[in-house]
Amino acid sequence: MSVAHEEVSPADRTVGQLIADTIRLYGRTFWRGILIAIPATAFTVGAAFIDGTAGLVYGLVIGPLALGLSYLWASVVATGGRNAPGRALVAGAIAFLPLAASRVVVFAGIYFVTLAWFALVGLAVPVVLVENRGLIPALRRGVELARADFGHAFGTVAALAIVVIVSIFSLSLLLAGFGSQSISISAVLAVVVMSPLFFLGSGLLYLDQKARLESGSPRRRRRDARLHHAVEPDCAGRADAEVEPGPAARGE
Repeated sequence: MSVAHEEVSPADRTVGQLIADTIRLYGRTFWRGILIAIPATAFTVGAAFIDGTAGLVYGLVIGPLALGLSYLWASVVATGGRNAPGRALVAGAIAFLPLAASRVVVFAGIYFVTLAWFALVGLAVPVVLVENRGLIPALRRGVELARADFGHAFGTVAALAIVVIVSIFSLSLLLAGFGSQSISISAVLAVVVMSPLFFLGSGLLYLDQKARLESGSPRRRRRDARLHHAVEPDCAGRADAEVEPGPAARGE
Protein backbone atom coordinates (compact mmCIF):
# COMPACT_ATOMS: atom_id res chain seq x y z
CA MET A 1 0.00 0.00 0.00
CA SER A 2 1.51 3.32 -1.05
CA VAL A 3 1.40 6.40 1.14
CA ALA A 4 0.61 9.70 -0.56
CA HIS A 5 3.27 12.35 -0.26
CA GLU A 6 2.08 15.38 1.65
CA GLU A 7 3.12 18.59 -0.09
CA VAL A 8 4.90 21.11 2.11
CA SER A 9 4.89 24.83 1.39
CA PRO A 10 8.34 26.15 0.38
CA ALA A 11 8.01 28.75 3.15
CA ASP A 12 7.79 25.96 5.74
CA ARG A 13 10.01 23.34 4.09
CA THR A 14 12.86 22.10 6.28
CA VAL A 15 16.31 21.11 5.06
CA GLY A 16 15.40 17.44 5.24
CA GLN A 17 12.17 17.97 3.34
CA LEU A 18 13.97 19.94 0.66
CA ILE A 19 16.49 17.13 0.20
CA ALA A 20 13.64 14.61 -0.04
CA ASP A 21 11.91 16.79 -2.65
CA THR A 22 15.22 17.06 -4.52
CA ILE A 23 15.51 13.27 -4.68
CA ARG A 24 11.93 13.03 -5.96
CA LEU A 25 12.63 15.69 -8.60
CA TYR A 26 15.78 13.88 -9.69
CA GLY A 27 13.83 10.63 -9.97
CA ARG A 28 11.29 12.29 -12.26
CA THR A 29 13.96 13.92 -14.43
CA PHE A 30 16.76 11.36 -14.20
CA TRP A 31 18.13 11.60 -17.74
CA ARG A 32 18.07 15.40 -17.67
CA GLY A 33 19.92 15.11 -14.37
CA ILE A 34 22.64 13.05 -16.02
CA LEU A 35 23.10 15.83 -18.59
CA ILE A 36 23.31 18.33 -15.73
CA ALA A 37 26.27 16.42 -14.32
CA ILE A 38 28.37 16.42 -17.51
CA PRO A 39 30.03 19.89 -17.26
CA ALA A 40 30.77 19.52 -13.54
CA THR A 41 32.12 16.00 -13.99
CA ALA A 42 34.31 17.06 -16.92
CA PHE A 43 35.84 19.79 -14.77
CA THR A 44 36.41 17.40 -11.85
CA VAL A 45 38.15 14.84 -14.07
CA GLY A 46 40.25 17.47 -15.83
CA ALA A 47 41.40 18.98 -12.53
CA ALA A 48 42.99 15.64 -11.63
CA PHE A 49 45.30 15.75 -14.67
CA ILE A 50 46.22 19.44 -14.92
CA ASP A 51 48.57 21.12 -12.49
CA GLY A 52 50.95 24.06 -12.28
CA THR A 53 50.04 27.34 -13.97
CA ALA A 54 47.72 25.56 -16.38
CA GLY A 55 45.92 23.99 -13.42
CA LEU A 56 45.51 27.39 -11.78
CA VAL A 57 44.01 28.89 -14.94
CA TYR A 58 41.85 25.81 -15.39
CA GLY A 59 40.53 26.05 -11.85
CA LEU A 60 39.87 29.79 -11.90
CA VAL A 61 38.42 30.11 -15.42
CA ILE A 62 37.10 26.80 -16.74
CA GLY A 63 35.97 25.51 -13.36
CA PRO A 64 33.50 28.28 -12.47
CA LEU A 65 32.00 28.21 -15.96
CA ALA A 66 31.60 24.40 -15.95
CA LEU A 67 30.02 24.31 -12.49
CA GLY A 68 27.91 27.35 -13.33
CA LEU A 69 26.63 25.62 -16.47
CA SER A 70 25.55 22.55 -14.49
CA TYR A 71 23.80 24.80 -11.96
CA LEU A 72 22.12 26.77 -14.73
CA TRP A 73 20.64 23.62 -16.30
CA ALA A 74 19.54 22.35 -12.87
CA SER A 75 17.86 25.67 -12.04
CA VAL A 76 15.89 25.50 -15.29
CA VAL A 77 14.64 22.05 -14.27
CA ALA A 78 13.91 23.07 -10.67
CA THR A 79 12.22 26.43 -11.31
CA GLY A 80 11.14 26.42 -14.96
CA GLY A 81 12.86 29.79 -15.54
CA ARG A 82 14.54 30.27 -18.91
CA ASN A 83 15.39 33.98 -19.10
CA ALA A 84 18.87 35.25 -20.09
CA PRO A 85 20.88 32.01 -19.78
CA GLY A 86 24.12 33.80 -20.69
CA ARG A 87 23.70 36.23 -17.81
CA ALA A 88 22.74 33.37 -15.50
CA LEU A 89 25.93 31.53 -16.50
CA VAL A 90 28.05 34.53 -15.49
CA ALA A 91 26.22 34.70 -12.16
CA GLY A 92 26.87 30.99 -11.68
CA ALA A 93 30.57 31.41 -12.43
CA ILE A 94 30.76 34.11 -9.74
CA ALA A 95 28.94 31.88 -7.26
CA PHE A 96 31.22 28.89 -7.94
CA LEU A 97 34.53 30.77 -8.21
CA PRO A 98 35.70 29.99 -4.63
CA LEU A 99 34.62 26.35 -4.92
CA ALA A 100 36.42 25.90 -8.24
CA ALA A 101 39.49 27.67 -6.87
CA SER A 102 39.54 25.26 -3.92
CA ARG A 103 40.63 22.55 -6.38
CA VAL A 104 43.97 24.32 -6.82
CA VAL A 105 44.26 26.59 -3.76
CA VAL A 106 43.73 24.96 -0.38
CA PHE A 107 43.78 26.53 3.09
CA ALA A 108 42.18 25.84 6.45
CA GLY A 109 38.43 26.41 6.35
CA ILE A 110 38.30 26.67 2.54
CA TYR A 111 35.23 24.47 2.21
CA PHE A 112 33.30 26.40 4.86
CA VAL A 113 34.10 29.63 3.01
CA THR A 114 33.10 28.23 -0.39
CA LEU A 115 29.77 26.89 0.89
CA ALA A 116 28.97 30.10 2.76
CA TRP A 117 29.76 32.17 -0.35
CA PHE A 118 27.61 29.96 -2.55
CA ALA A 119 24.72 30.07 -0.08
CA LEU A 120 24.96 33.87 -0.05
CA VAL A 121 25.15 34.64 -3.78
CA GLY A 122 24.27 31.38 -5.56
CA LEU A 123 20.57 32.19 -5.74
CA ALA A 124 21.41 34.88 -8.30
CA VAL A 125 21.29 32.17 -11.00
CA PRO A 126 17.62 31.23 -10.57
CA VAL A 127 16.90 34.93 -9.97
CA VAL A 128 18.12 35.70 -13.49
CA LEU A 129 16.29 32.74 -15.01
CA VAL A 130 12.97 33.40 -13.26
CA GLU A 131 12.93 37.17 -12.63
CA ASN A 132 15.05 38.25 -15.64
CA ARG A 133 17.15 40.76 -13.68
CA GLY A 134 20.48 42.25 -14.67
CA LEU A 135 23.68 40.74 -13.31
CA ILE A 136 24.31 43.20 -10.44
CA PRO A 137 20.62 43.42 -9.44
CA ALA A 138 20.44 39.63 -9.55
CA LEU A 139 23.44 39.28 -7.25
CA ARG A 140 21.87 41.78 -4.84
CA ARG A 141 18.57 39.93 -5.03
CA GLY A 142 20.36 36.64 -4.39
CA VAL A 143 21.91 38.06 -1.22
CA GLU A 144 18.52 39.42 -0.17
CA LEU A 145 16.93 36.01 -0.62
CA ALA A 146 19.73 34.26 1.24
CA ARG A 147 19.42 36.65 4.18
CA ALA A 148 15.69 35.96 4.46
CA ASP A 149 16.71 32.80 6.34
CA PHE A 150 20.46 32.30 6.01
CA GLY A 151 20.41 29.39 8.43
CA HIS A 152 18.13 27.49 6.07
CA ALA A 153 20.14 28.52 3.01
CA PHE A 154 23.53 27.57 4.42
CA GLY A 155 22.16 24.45 6.11
CA THR A 156 20.65 23.27 2.83
CA VAL A 157 23.83 23.86 0.82
CA ALA A 158 25.98 22.17 3.47
CA ALA A 159 23.60 19.21 3.81
CA LEU A 160 23.42 18.74 0.04
CA ALA A 161 27.21 18.81 -0.19
CA ILE A 162 27.56 16.21 2.57
CA VAL A 163 24.90 13.94 1.06
CA VAL A 164 26.51 14.12 -2.38
CA ILE A 165 30.07 13.57 -1.15
CA VAL A 166 29.12 10.59 1.04
CA SER A 167 26.98 9.13 -1.76
CA ILE A 168 29.76 9.50 -4.33
CA PHE A 169 32.26 7.81 -2.03
CA SER A 170 29.90 4.95 -1.18
CA LEU A 171 28.73 4.41 -4.76
CA SER A 172 32.26 4.47 -6.16
CA LEU A 173 33.35 1.76 -3.71
CA LEU A 174 30.25 -0.27 -4.52
CA LEU A 175 30.84 -0.05 -8.26
CA ALA A 176 34.51 -0.91 -7.89
CA GLY A 177 33.73 -3.89 -5.66
CA PHE A 178 31.01 -5.45 -7.79
CA GLY A 179 32.17 -4.42 -11.27
CA SER A 180 35.24 -4.91 -13.40
CA GLN A 181 36.07 -1.20 -13.68
CA SER A 182 38.83 0.52 -11.69
CA ILE A 183 38.20 2.77 -8.72
CA SER A 184 38.90 5.83 -10.91
CA ILE A 185 36.22 4.92 -13.43
CA SER A 186 33.84 4.04 -10.60
CA ALA A 187 34.44 7.45 -9.01
CA VAL A 188 33.65 9.23 -12.28
CA LEU A 189 30.45 7.24 -12.71
CA ALA A 190 29.47 8.03 -9.12
CA VAL A 191 30.03 11.77 -9.71
CA VAL A 192 27.85 11.64 -12.82
CA VAL A 193 25.02 9.92 -10.97
CA MET A 194 25.10 11.75 -7.64
CA SER A 195 26.28 15.33 -8.31
CA PRO A 196 22.96 16.49 -9.87
CA LEU A 197 21.42 16.33 -6.40
CA PHE A 198 23.48 19.33 -5.29
CA PHE A 199 22.58 21.45 -8.29
CA LEU A 200 18.87 20.53 -8.30
CA GLY A 201 18.58 21.09 -4.56
CA SER A 202 20.22 24.49 -4.85
CA GLY A 203 17.68 25.38 -7.53
CA LEU A 204 14.79 24.36 -5.27
CA LEU A 205 16.34 26.45 -2.48
CA TYR A 206 15.43 29.56 -4.50
CA LEU A 207 11.74 28.70 -4.10
CA ASP A 208 12.14 28.27 -0.34
CA GLN A 209 13.97 31.54 0.20
CA LYS A 210 11.63 33.49 -2.06
CA ALA A 211 8.61 32.18 -0.14
CA ARG A 212 10.27 33.01 3.18
CA LEU A 213 11.09 36.53 2.08
CA GLU A 214 7.57 37.18 0.80
CA SER A 215 5.95 35.83 3.98
CA GLY A 216 8.20 37.73 6.39
CA SER A 217 10.80 36.36 8.74
CA PRO A 218 9.92 32.73 9.49
CA ARG A 219 12.33 32.54 12.37
CA ARG A 220 10.74 35.49 14.17
CA ARG A 221 7.27 34.17 13.45
CA ARG A 222 8.04 30.72 14.84
CA ARG A 223 9.78 32.09 17.92
CA ASP A 224 6.92 34.42 18.85
CA ALA A 225 4.36 31.67 18.29
CA ARG A 226 5.88 29.60 21.07
CA LEU A 227 6.06 32.36 23.70
CA HIS A 228 3.40 33.53 26.09
CA HIS A 229 3.17 37.08 27.38
CA ALA A 230 3.81 35.74 30.86
CA VAL A 231 7.39 34.89 29.91
CA GLU A 232 8.01 38.15 28.06
CA PRO A 233 8.79 40.71 30.79
CA ASP A 234 9.14 43.56 28.29
CA CYS A 235 5.94 42.80 26.41
CA ALA A 236 3.68 45.84 26.18
CA GLY A 237 0.20 45.32 27.47
CA ARG A 238 -2.11 45.72 30.40
CA ALA A 239 -0.50 45.26 33.75
CA ASP A 240 -1.94 42.75 36.19
CA ALA A 241 -4.85 44.28 38.11
CA GLU A 242 -4.26 44.98 41.75
CA VAL A 243 -6.34 42.83 44.06
CA GLU A 244 -8.35 44.70 46.70
CA PRO A 245 -8.18 43.09 50.11
CA GLY A 246 -11.53 41.57 50.99
CA PRO A 247 -13.26 41.74 54.36
CA ALA A 248 -11.42 39.99 57.10
CA ALA A 249 -12.63 36.56 57.93
CA ARG A 250 -14.61 36.17 61.13
CA GLY A 251 -12.34 35.69 64.07
CA GLU A 252 -9.39 37.54 62.49
